[in-house]
Amino acid sequence: MAVSYLYYVLLLALNVPLLLAKEVVYDFNVTWVTANPDGLADRKVVGINGQWPLPVIEVDKGDQLVVKMYNGLGDKSTSIHFHGMYQNGTNEMDGASMATQCPVPPGSSITYNFTVNQNGTYWYHCHTDYCYPDGYRQALIVHDNNSYFADQYEEEFTVTLSDWYHDLAEDIKPEFMSLYNPSGAEPIPNSWLFNDTINTSLSVKPNTTYLLRLANIAAFTAQYFYIEDHTLTIVEIDGVYTEPTPADILYVAVAQRYSVLFTTKSTADKNYPIVTVVDSTLLDTITPDLQLNSTNWLEYDASAPHLQANITVSESDSLVPFDDGTLVPHDHEPLLETPDLSINVAVIMDNLDNGKGYAFLNNISYTTPKVPTLYTVMSAGALATDATVYGDFTHTKVLGHNDVVEIILNNQDSGSHPFHLHGHVFQVVDRYPPMGADFYEYADATDAIAFDPSNHTAFPAYPPRRDTIVVPPMGYVVLRFRADNPGVWLFHCHIDWHLMQGLAMTFVEAPLLMQDRLTIPQDHFAACEAAGVADKGNAAANTEDYLDLRGQNVQPGWIPDGFTTRGIVSMVFTVLSAFLGMGAIVLYGLSDLKFAGRGDTAQVAVEPAAARDETRGEYQD
Repeated sequence: MAVSYLYYVLLLALNVPLLLAKEVVYDFNVTWVTANPDGLADRKVVGINGQWPLPVIEVDKGDQLVVKMYNGLGDKSTSIHFHGMYQNGTNEMDGASMATQCPVPPGSSITYNFTVNQNGTYWYHCHTDYCYPDGYRQALIVHDNNSYFADQYEEEFTVTLSDWYHDLAEDIKPEFMSLYNPSGAEPIPNSWLFNDTINTSLSVKPNTTYLLRLANIAAFTAQYFYIEDHTLTIVEIDGVYTEPTPADILYVAVAQRYSVLFTTKSTADKNYPIVTVVDSTLLDTITPDLQLNSTNWLEYDASAPHLQANITVSESDSLVPFDDGTLVPHDHEPLLETPDLSINVAVIMDNLDNGKGYAFLNNISYTTPKVPTLYTVMSAGALATDATVYGDFTHTKVLGHNDVVEIILNNQDSGSHPFHLHGHVFQVVDRYPPMGADFYEYADATDAIAFDPSNHTAFPAYPPRRDTIVVPPMGYVVLRFRADNPGVWLFHCHIDWHLMQGLAMTFVEAPLLMQDRLTIPQDHFAACEAAGVADKGNAAANTEDYLDLRGQNVQPGWIPDGFTTRGIVSMVFTVLSAFLGMGAIVLYGLSDLKFAGRGDTAQVAVEPAAARDETRGEYQD
């Protein structure tokens, strides 16, 4: 009898997590609303259920998250990517348009449904046509009452950092991806927000420890973060618990997250600035009205003064952030063994023969296929293991199940890049220069410092793990992960303008296992039909011969040898001007015949001018 009772108790204990898990449902009607978060300009933003800022998604570890999204925008397709969610066994719920699903057109719906078997600080955002700069982004928090620090704090805050543009992304794109911007200078934000507002406070009590969850949900810029006269103790990065590590200043790149503990002062006689400073090295131009440093407050006493932080933009150059490459994961997962596959790619920014600036990994600028890559996997049969079927410009690598994969990412660009991997965290095995005072040491160098596998510092025994890492200017990172999650996973720079330029590649992981294990829901196929996007076939939507890529989407051509970027731009304008000039002569000649003897030739001068403007507009598009 005692044995039976003990057996019953053990079964009950083992099932406690299952009994506590719940289904968390969000109904999202995605529509345009008007907002003015910086107080400088009203603008259209993407709202949910008529509101902006968007709701923070909150679940407990083990919950089933269900998000039912209806696209009520009227003029744009959309999707939701749950950034940092592994989607183990639910790759179809990753939300990346033309990678794991079709874009959801106006008037259509889609349901995301997956179990959250992880913990920490994440966020969600649109992953269709560069729409999250229009406000479609917010935090996603996975609570874990069993974390090693759960009993060390009394309350928690979530803080999002973001850059803010007064123009819609659709209006910014033609100027950014333009013949008139051959250098690829990124659009400069109009302001920066703290929890989607400015000049705000976090109310605290003396002698109390808090957990602060910090997420950079910006489209472009990294920011330095600190709280005056308070020490931060890092306990999590990108959903991975770390050994508790003190830090004074954090560098939070786009898409990165930190959780930190801090303890308040013993008295409530003053309020303390929470300081954020934009990494100005990312900006090509800084206008006098641009406010790069912002002050919000740790508020002990609402009636006490809320003083601005004593920092100027020029002083921001002296900010030395904590090096996240030195963190140790709390679980002490050891360095992964010798890789089964090493992928060596270089970040390159260059122009193509249309005069516009593009981004490349090696010589490939990511170009979307005509069929979502996941749907190609599911319809290609045995050919799914052949990277050919995914197209020449999705830059696809096929990974074997449970392979140890190494990514050597050499940056040949003078700017830094925050790279994100869907479906995984990776070990940060090496980075040079390290984060800190010398991070921008080689930004102005003529030659990049490439990783040398035969000559490098010792790799850490327990490398930090995260899903987004900053690659130094003209430097490199070395990453490793185990391919234990069958799916289609993008690896891309999370500066949205750089993704627009093509700075991405695709990993297709264990495609035959995907065919056995994954099921794409009917409403996902219905979104494809409504959008007019093929849901089977190779990258060219060819279902007859998966190795025939004729008709696939391609990147523009390369500039011919011997031409510089300036030369090709000059040539384009010269040819354009020549055609316009010849057109003007022809029009003038015809007008002489048409209006001969009428003394009415003043109208002729209007025609070429109108034709010239129209031609320019067509070329820009």
